[in-house]
Amino acid sequence: MIFNNNTAQQTAELLLQINAIKLNSKNHFTWASGWKSPIYCDNRIILSFPAVRNYVRDEFVKQIEEKFGRPDVIAGVATGAIGIGILVAEAMGLPFVYVRPEAKKHGRQNQVEGFLQKGQRVVVVEDLISTGGSSLLAVEALRNEGAEVKGMAAIFTYGFPISKEKIEAANIEVYTLSNYENLIAKAVEKQYVSEEELETLQSWNSNPSEWGK
Repeated sequence: MIFNNNTAQQTAELLLQINAIKLNSKNHFTWASGWKSPIYCDNRIILSFPAVRNYVRDEFVKQIEEKFGRPDVIAGVATGAIGIGILVAEAMGLPFVYVRPEAKKHGRQNQVEGFLQKGQRVVVVEDLISTGGSSLLAVEALRNEGAEVKGMAAIFTYGFPISKEKIEAANIEVYTLSNYENLIAKAVEKQYVSEEELETLQSWNSNPSEWGK
């Protein structure tokens, strides 16, 4: 679910402007899930553009306080959301922790890095939601540490049914700055994609788990 339409459209346009959205209908990308895709969203690039990262930071701060209230801690999902998560925590004057995909095999064997007390209210910051698996593993790790996870705020989601099902099962509110629908609409409006590329993107979106096999 997006925070609001205006933010979704503006965020989509900015992602396209800085080339955070990679389109390649001939040489497909392979995601961590194993899915083949003609599109790849690399939100880490945002950190290299001060005006864009400040926009994303400020929108997160505003929308987090509006949707979830002021939390005790901001948690970033490693590694993609660590940078933007720190910026959000700094702007809000809040502590920051980050969550590894799995516990370390050495040292203190932490999965949640930083100082977190049981009962603290946490909002998770994520860069991208695709199938939802890695994002919700972070939520589970925080809950295992005794945190009260108030919700998750992400930059972008593809809006796949599988991610919606997982989010509903995890009983957590998730909002994003933008989504696939707004991205494609903006890409067409600004002529970032050709008619052929649009057909490919629509075909992929209709059945992404089987596409390209």
